[in-house]
Amino acid sequence: MAGIFRALGNLLRGSRPEPPSPARLEALRAEYRGRCESFRRLLAANNAALDVMASMEEALRGQKPFGMTFVRGQCARAAANVFQIVRQLSILTNGRYDALFERLKEIQAAIAPHVEPRSGGVAGPLVLPLAEAGVNLADEVGGKMASLGEIVRRLGRRIPPGFAVTASGYRRFMEASDLQAEIDRRIQTADASRLDELFALSSALQGLILAAPLPEDLKRAILEAYRSLEVQAGEGVRVALRSSAVGEDALGASFAGQYQSELNVPADEILETYKEIVASKYGLTAMTYRLTRGIPDEDVAMCVGCMAMVGAAAGGVAYSRDPLDIRGGAVVVNAVHGLPKAVVDGSFDPDVFLVERGEPMRLARAKVARKPVKYICDPDQGIALVDVPPGEAEAPSLSEAQVLEVAALAADMEEFYGLPQDIEFALAPDGGIVLLQSRPLHESGRRDEAAPLDSGLPVLLSGGTTAAPGVGCGPAFAVRKDADALGFPDGAVLVAAQAHPRWAPLLSRAAAVVCEAGSAAGHLANVAREYGVPALLGMAGALEVLGGEGEITVDADNRRVHPGRAEELLALRPAPRNLMEGSPVHAALAGACAHIVPLNLIDPDAPEFAPAHCRTLHDITRFCHEKSVREMFLEGEQAGLEGFSKQLTCGKSRLKYWIIDLEDGFDGPVEGRYVDISRIASGPMRALWRGMTAVPWAGPPAADARGFLAVVAGAASNPELDPAVASSFTVKNYFMISKEFCNLQSRFGFHFCTVEAQAGDDPQENYVSFQFKGGAADLPRRRSRALLVAGLLEERDFRVEVREDALFARLEGLDQAATLDRVAVLGYVVIHTRQLDMAMGNEAVIGPLREKMEKDIAGLFG
Repeated sequence: MAGIFRALGNLLRGSRPEPPSPARLEALRAEYRGRCESFRRLLAANNAALDVMASMEEALRGQKPFGMTFVRGQCARAAANVFQIVRQLSILTNGRYDALFERLKEIQAAIAPHVEPRSGGVAGPLVLPLAEAGVNLADEVGGKMASLGEIVRRLGRRIPPGFAVTASGYRRFMEASDLQAEIDRRIQTADASRLDELFALSSALQGLILAAPLPEDLKRAILEAYRSLEVQAGEGVRVALRSSAVGEDALGASFAGQYQSELNVPADEILETYKEIVASKYGLTAMTYRLTRGIPDEDVAMCVGCMAMVGAAAGGVAYSRDPLDIRGGAVVVNAVHGLPKAVVDGSFDPDVFLVERGEPMRLARAKVARKPVKYICDPDQGIALVDVPPGEAEAPSLSEAQVLEVAALAADMEEFYGLPQDIEFALAPDGGIVLLQSRPLHESGRRDEAAPLDSGLPVLLSGGTTAAPGVGCGPAFAVRKDADALGFPDGAVLVAAQAHPRWAPLLSRAAAVVCEAGSAAGHLANVAREYGVPALLGMAGALEVLGGEGEITVDADNRRVHPGRAEELLALRPAPRNLMEGSPVHAALAGACAHIVPLNLIDPDAPEFAPAHCRTLHDITRFCHEKSVREMFLEGEQAGLEGFSKQLTCGKSRLKYWIIDLEDGFDGPVEGRYVDISRIASGPMRALWRGMTAVPWAGPPAADARGFLAVVAGAASNPELDPAVASSFTVKNYFMISKEFCNLQSRFGFHFCTVEAQAGDDPQENYVSFQFKGGAADLPRRRSRALLVAGLLEERDFRVEVREDALFARLEGLDQAATLDRVAVLGYVVIHTRQLDMAMGNEAVIGPLREKMEKDIAGLFG
């Protein structure tokens, strides 16, 4: 390609005796325009790749949830853009750096294990009796059923007899109608950040599953297992079908109440009910929970437990430790009359018993709630909510002996598993305690510096139960029906009548929760504790009092709601935790990022600056950008690039800038070798020039003795500063422009910078990119200058990364006027940081310089 430049340069300089034919000259011009287009495509792909890398880093550090679709999509976009960069460099250099294609393949191979779907595993039985299950089979029967199987096999505790439809059974069902491929396609095309789209997606996916037929072999296996259950529990025994998804209760994710369970199901409805449980994997609550907790959809096989129904006289949930004080020794038992459903779904307040450990255990405190209704097994409706007999509403649901028996069971489960446990139990008609579930208890993380009880602040409501500790503030938002949830704003306080699990999708956006009914043992309370969202339940009158209140502060520790923003309480809040951290999706992104984001190639003159040493996609991006700039401007200039560029003038002054017009960058045809600044039609170039000339440069700041010596030493040791040596320091300052685009490759003093901007009518296409490196002083001073520039830009919405003395900054998505203002800021920065590294060792100089620059920028650009 250099030959093209030489030929064209010779032609234009008249070194040949015969003048070039117009056709030959036009062919050379066309070929050069093609090179400019390749360079522009390389720059566009470079910016896109850096943008993807920035979004991946932001996702790793931030609070917003993301799924494997995001991880795979970002990895694919990064690789595609880097491939385009390498391809365009290959065109520019006649394949001189084609070894990069192989390096790119090797890096992609290193990324692949982090993003490829896990295999479904070896096919196992479609169903498995609970008596044969155990923790070694958790990947086949799910956490719930594995735990129950382990308990009955190892401890001989009483559980309902039954069987599990396994992960292999689930996969058989999904594969029979090719459901998984269609589900994956729909998930990938949906916007997971919008609740309304997730709601529609949830409905569509559940409809697909419910409409699909069960394969015949799975039908037979389920019905044969049920007939075996009839032998143990009696002919026509009704069953409870409980979700037992793979991955529940793992990695700090309880999935409390996120999947469906159906009680008192007759034999002829088991198959259809099984499909309903499977479909609940794509319920809105479950989908948003997986997204928020970073659990890949493909990692969750929906196993289903089918157990003989227990017609409970009473039931509930027990914690082997108080979830609000997990270091204490108390066991907390929550119970109601009838089925335990009312406790877990937050329908109404349960009895709460506090049992102290010891030999023997002792009932320390009992808070008996009024329970006017209860859930029972109904022969026609499955379960029914009925009034309790007279006098029973105020009676405790369990006797003291039964409370102690449940507490001992919870303590035994903790000892067996070595972790605090959350158990669900039922009091069978024969008076025995039946264990329905045991899973790890997720502690809430109550903060040590609780606010004083008497804060002196006005109070809107007080009382209730602390279900999740902490303080939260936001506008009160009443949710009475599903349609209300679609309008729930980020940072609002969720106010509802019942602590129902269906409100769980809102918790990732909620500042706090206040409900009129519910307990700390309910599913919503469990999820609130996982998310670190303060929750007050059992607050009578909350909807009426708070519904139109505006901003409120919820102090769950002291069970109070205050009007407005209580700063003295909010100051005690811990920093929000990243719920994604430690999750499989977060780990996948972190693993992929290790091969994408780090930049190892810093110095383009080091021997290691070569394709063989590119270890990440960022390395390839950096290498290609450096080589393309040299190809276009250093080598191109030596070969006759001036034939396609025009020198910039301002009136009668000829400036050290050359302009390459890609298209419509001038206001019309420009003849001759020069173009005046008044003829420039490029918006970004005019904005950049405005910033460069708005405040006259006063020259380099006064350097102290050490700064001067640092510059002298740096200049003496850097061969690039020798004017007799061809180097990047001898590159002219080039603008490549079109009406809405500008790229500046320039040397200002001893530092090299690149500015690129697109500023048009569509904010989604607008961006500004800035790279800055170099100087003649020692590295600490150059690094200090980069940090100073970073501070100036971060105040103006740029995302900035500083590595040694190299700075990379970018922003996008602003409208045209705002984008051009940021470009002007860069124009000011590149002029007024010239030779600033000489003064960077003197804090007495740095402070006033920083203040002056801030004042200049604020005064000129707002």
